[in-house]
Amino acid sequence: MAPTAVLCGDVRVGPEARVLFGAVLTAEDGYVEVGARCVVMENALVRGRAAHPARLGDDVLVGPHAHVNGATVGEGCFLATGAALFPGVRLGPRCEVRVHGVVHVNTLLPAGSMVPIGWVAVGDPAQILPPDQHERIWAIQRDLDFPGTVYGLPRGTPAAEMMARQSAWYGAHRDDRPADPA
Repeated sequence: MAPTAVLCGDVRVGPEARVLFGAVLTAEDGYVEVGARCVVMENALVRGRAAHPARLGDDVLVGPHAHVNGATVGEGCFLATGAALFPGVRLGPRCEVRVHGVVHVNTLLPAGSMVPIGWVAVGDPAQILPPDQHERIWAIQRDLDFPGTVYGLPRGTPAAEMMARQSAWYGAHRDDRPADPA
């Protein structure tokens, strides 16, 4: 572990795995599991949640500034710089999500799939679409229940209620302190 990496909660890191500078692996109310020989690069976020733990299979690369939130990532996957995986995502083995690729909530990406630079994977099974296809993406995404999956609330919940709940949830870290390294 790099000295500025942060591991919080029930985080398990496999043998020969590396967590680089500024990376954050936070279990929140779930857990994070990192397989053998994984590399989580600078400033990446891997977040496990109760309903959606984060699981990285063996030999996974999580690029700088990537965001893996409550996703299951199969062995040998490559998540490039700025890739974003949302809760409920499942990537089969050897998938690639290239620079700033997005895999939306509750999406299944079959083994060996590739999301091109800046494109969006959405659905089960995934459709992989360019970002200028907002209407097509939304037609699929609407039924994947983003607010229910991420916030546990129905679509249309007022922002004040949603953020009050999120603030309270993250408030669990209010009294966190560094662990004794000994």
